[in-house]
This record gives sequence, C-alpha cells and structure tokens, in this order.
Amino acid sequence: MNVLRSILHRPFFIRLLNWEYWSFTAVYLWIYPCWILICLRARSFFFFAAANPRIKNGGFLNESKQDLVALIPEQYHPKTAFFDLPANGDIVWKELQRKGLSFPLIGKPNVGGRGRGVKVLKEEADVKAYAAQACLDFHIQEYVPWKNEVGIFYYRYPGEASGVISGIVKKEFLSVTGNGRHTIRQLLEQDKRALMYMASLENMHGEGLQEVLPAGEKRIVSPYGNHSRGSLFLDHSHLVDAELQATIDTICKQIPEFYYGRLDVRYNTLEELKQARNFAIIEVNGAGAEPTHIYDPRHSIFFAWKEIVRHWFILGRISRMNHRRGHRYLTWKEGVQMFREDKEWSQKLAAMTE
Repeated sequence: MNVLRSILHRPFFIRLLNWEYWSFTAVYLWIYPCWILICLRARSFFFFAAANPRIKNGGFLNESKQDLVALIPEQYHPKTAFFDLPANGDIVWKELQRKGLSFPLIGKPNVGGRGRGVKVLKEEADVKAYAAQACLDFHIQEYVPWKNEVGIFYYRYPGEASGVISGIVKKEFLSVTGNGRHTIRQLLEQDKRALMYMASLENMHGEGLQEVLPAGEKRIVSPYGNHSRGSLFLDHSHLVDAELQATIDTICKQIPEFYYGRLDVRYNTLEELKQARNFAIIEVNGAGAEPTHIYDPRHSIFFAWKEIVRHWFILGRISRMNHRRGHRYLTWKEGVQMFREDKEWSQKLAAMTE
C-alpha cells in the first residue's frame, strides 16, 4: 500500500487522476462540436464580441483592464494606477505615492488572465523591479485586505429587468500549517495540490522554503486567487439567495452593457457582501470567463462539460440578441488578429510570471 501511495503521489498520476489539472485542450476538445453549433446559429465564429458591447472583444480575449476599471463604479474597486511602457520605476513610485497607494500592492499586466504576470509588491524595490521587468502595459492595485474571495458568474439577457447568478466559486489560497519540525518545502511536498505548483513556489520563495514554521502557524504560500497559481476552487453556488442575487444584479447593471461574465470579489463576510458592504471587485471577466465552480475537486469532468456547454449556449443567445440590437460581431480578419495578439502576449506574460 505504501508503494502504491508513493506512486499515486507523483505529479504525473495526480494530473492523470484529477481532471482539474488537465490542459485546456484536453478538457475542451470533446465539447468543441457544441461551440461550432453555436457559431453556426450566430453565423459567425466570433459572435461573442457582441455579448458585452462596451468591452473589447466582448471580454473574450485581450480586453484592457484599464478600460474595464473605467466601467466599474469607483466605490466598487480598489485604488489602481495604470502605466504604459516604457515605464520609469522612479516615476511609477512617485505616482503611487501621489495616489495614496500603500503596501502591500499587486502588480498586474493590463491584458491577460489566469494569474499570469501577477505579483505581490511589498516594498519600493519590488515596485521598481516590476516596472523594469514589465513587457506589457501594467497597473498596480492596492491589496484588498478582506480574507474571503469568490468568483460570481452572472448573466442577464438584453431587455430583461434582472440577471441571474449561475455559479459561485470560493477560493482558498494555497497554504501550509507548521508543526515545528518540517520545513515549508517538506510540508508542501506532502500535499498533492502543492506538488503541482512546486516550480512556481520555488521561484516565488527561493530559500524561504527552508523555513520551519512553529506548530499551528498557518502561512499562505501563494496569495493569488487563480487555479493556475494553486488556489483550491470550491463550488459554493448553494450560497445564492434572493438577497445576494439582488445585490449582485444591482452592481452588474451599473456596469454599462455588461450581460455575461464573472466578477472576482474580495469580501469580509457573506452577510456584509449581501448588504453591499466591505467588498471590492478585483477583476471583471467577460465572454471568455469560465464558470470556475467546475474546478471543485468533487465535480466530475462530466459535470464540468455540462456547465461549460450550458454557459456557452447562454453566451450565444445573449450575443445574438445584442446583434439584433445593432451590436456587431468581429470580422474574420479581426478574430484571427485577436488570437494572434493573444499568442504573442501570452508568451510575454509567461516571462513575467513567477
């Protein structure tokens, strides 16, 4: 049994037996016929651009975070400063001081997703290093201190008075709890999830992984709410009730012509979130958003396929409705260019990611 347990603890078998670690292609290839059907219904391969007319490409790819933040009411998002390349570290630092942003801070590329190029900045030197290493326009955001983070998937059909929350994912950051004997590295190596992200954690912490934590002390080792950066995603869709639905609907209707996507929200308590208190929208994802509650380890690949396809059909219907209202799809040339830009930017973001 010990030999079998040791074999199953290896990354290859962890990935093989847990679909949440499969590649994008391995998950989506089997349901592409459904996507083609939706394209045929819309008579366009790039129908999704009409889903959220005020967001570039409908928020499918390459949308500007700066443009998105401009659409969100100021009271709902953290303080943020945007910078174009080339960026001078001294000027960036002075601008952050002028805007009253204080440490810790979060540096993010102005395009991209899945946590690529996102870094925690703890001091002035980190800010200047991030500015020097940036290969894309970027922004620096104040760190939202509230302990809880969720992704709330929302959609509203054009012309309807109210929208719907179709899923909630609760994010638990990758962490370890000390026992006074083992190093952080040793603790991580005992955890199947942590093993899948060891290369990233080594780049992030270096020799810090040799630290021995006191018994009972909990340490977050990856403070990023992204599945690709180690966070555990749990399906908390059962939390949806009339009060939360009404609050999120009110917020989303204040984002101009936002009909489909996911809000990543930091908050203090669920009751306060329902009352629209003590929370911040740290990210808005449009037509390219996944219903990330599918990544709960308790869900099968069949559940994931069902939810993805369900949301695709909703996206298709919203896009067609908006198209009939006069909002355009992308042309073939524009769609191909979008994917080329995404490939180029993804390569650059990979170099920025820890």
